[in-house]
Amino acid sequence: MGGVVKTFKVLLAGALAAGLALSAVSFHALGAAHAMQSKDGYWVNSGKTVWKNGSGQCWQSGYWTPAMATAECGADLKPMKPKAPMAKPAMKKAKTLKITSTQLFGFNKSVLTSEAKGRLDREVLARLNEFATIKFINVSGYTDRIGSAQYNQKLSERRANAVKSYLVSKGVATSRIETYGYGETYPAKNSGCPDKIGRKALIECLAPNRRVVVEANGMPK
Repeated sequence: MGGVVKTFKVLLAGALAAGLALSAVSFHALGAAHAMQSKDGYWVNSGKTVWKNGSGQCWQSGYWTPAMATAECGADLKPMKPKAPMAKPAMKKAKTLKITSTQLFGFNKSVLTSEAKGRLDREVLARLNEFATIKFINVSGYTDRIGSAQYNQKLSERRANAVKSYLVSKGVATSRIETYGYGETYPAKNSGCPDKIGRKALIECLAPNRRVVVEANGMPK
């Protein structure tokens, strides 16, 4: 009986020693596995390959968050990058169009000829089509220096009003148009036209001063 007990004790001691050794190995393996835990939130082996279960799911660490999802592991959980905001279309700015029309009026005249109306069609009305909306149109009339200042002032006003009337007849809103007369002031050409050259030559020399300036302001198309 004593021999049996002794044998049992030997076997028990061996089993305990084996169990302790196995526990030590398991603990060591667990420690090693923990050492191989990826900083990216997944368990990996020594080859840095992510461990997966039988269903192909990656083993996540205790501190894993959806932000750590990768294309291989949980791509559907990876936060989507916010879309870049669409650039706002540039706001259009109001534009001002300034058109100077010469050769509209003969000397001492304020009536538009057919040729002058055609010039306004090309130089003014065609350009007004560049606007989506028109805020205002200023029409300014001018004369040459021949004659009295008072007479030329009235003549310049009549010329501005003649152009306004024509623009209105073509569909431009009369409420948008203001007229101004500047007489013989602000000449476009003055030098090189001395009085001594003779009246006919002087009238021809000063022709650029007999003009109308149209200034339009509004939003472009």
